Amino acid sequence: MISNYKDFKKFLEQIDGKPKLLLHSCCGPCSSYTLSLLTKYFTVSVYYTNDNIYPESEFYLRAEEQIKIIDKMNLGVEVIIPPYHPQNYYEAVKGKEKLGEHSLRCYECYKFRLEATAKYAKENNFAYFTSTLSISPYKNSDWLNEIGYALGEKYNIAYLYSNFKKEEGYKKSINLSKEYDIYRQDYCGCVFSLEERREQK
Repeated sequence: MISNYKDFKKFLEQIDGKPKLLLHSCCGPCSSYTLSLLTKYFTVSVYYTNDNIYPESEFYLRAEEQIKIIDKMNLGVEVIIPPYHPQNYYEAVKGKEKLGEHSLRCYECYKFRLEATAKYAKENNFAYFTSTLSISPYKNSDWLNEIGYALGEKYNIAYLYSNFKKEEGYKKSINLSKEYDIYRQDYCGCVFSLEERREQK
């Protein structure tokens, strides 16, 4: 089990061939640098499962930008977009709605989306699954990896350690978004983070 970024980089250099990886992506900007790194070592498909995003128009806008950044970067990566079912997200975080960002509400949101990714990866013969979420300085990478490894054991599929903010990953994602004119949202995605952001202004 990989537990740090140094060992993760060593692992990448030891990969034989380009195994199939299902990458959960929250949005185009966060996927830009992550994909530029991972496509060197894996055959990647993007899984855009984000029932947490509010409103519905924002969900589809981010999906369009996800497709656009892949096309503009000429990555040739498949994008899979499951149907939008926000009620599933609300059920996942029930009772934690008012806890604020960086709370157990976010933990449950990570788990909710990573579990959907793990299930799809297992059902469709991927070798690995992981998420772009760890590229953000606002996301808890320790939580993501804890959840990912637990789900990997539950569904008998390999989870790929992630901490993509390392080596200035977040800064690189911002620069790529500017270079390719990709929309960057100013809130995490859920209605609660949107309301909290408005209250802070």
